[in-house]
Amino acid sequence: MHESGKSSTRALFPFIVGVDEAGRGPLAGPVVAAAVVLGEAAPEGLDDSKKLPARQRAVLEAAIKASCRWSVGVVDVMDIDRLNIFGATMLAMTRAVATLCRASGAKPSEVLVDGNHTPAGRCDDWCWNGRAIVGGDGLEPCISAASIIAKEHRDRMMRSLAVHHPQYGWERNAGYGTPEHLEALRIHGPTQHHRRSFAPVAQLEMPL
Repeated sequence: MHESGKSSTRALFPFIVGVDEAGRGPLAGPVVAAAVVLGEAAPEGLDDSKKLPARQRAVLEAAIKASCRWSVGVVDVMDIDRLNIFGATMLAMTRAVATLCRASGAKPSEVLVDGNHTPAGRCDDWCWNGRAIVGGDGLEPCISAASIIAKEHRDRMMRSLAVHHPQYGWERNAGYGTPEHLEALRIHGPTQHHRRSFAPVAQLEMPL
């Protein structure tokens, strides 16, 4: 799954892309990565999405989408279980950057990735100059913007899934292993959206 957007502000070339993900730790739902190229008038107040209150994240997401180039890459539960979460995260990042590059019609000079690793050598389709930055979502505004886009996109996906599986509280816990979620798993078993390769799901006695 891919999604991208482009503001009316012309992106500068060569350009730098910021990349971050949301959803490595949850027991359910996809992993989502976002790629962002800041526009000429980047929003103020960008920061690590985990440090921002929900209302401020929503405002910043709208501002990023209005003024920057952005895209998301989504990897579903089936591929998370097949690849493992690290491999799935690398794939989501690669998809996000590829979508952004196709929409921009150009190749970035550098891709700044939050964390210890880039997908280079870990995902066959990764073909860009990447640099991993530990804590980059709080240091580099383009990565901060990507963290906001990724989290908001994934949270919306989980709220949508929660409509069909209300017992797990995904609209509140986004699929993370909260006591509420774990208790619902013990009572109801997993759905097709649960990551069966994750120990808290795999170790439960699940009904057929």
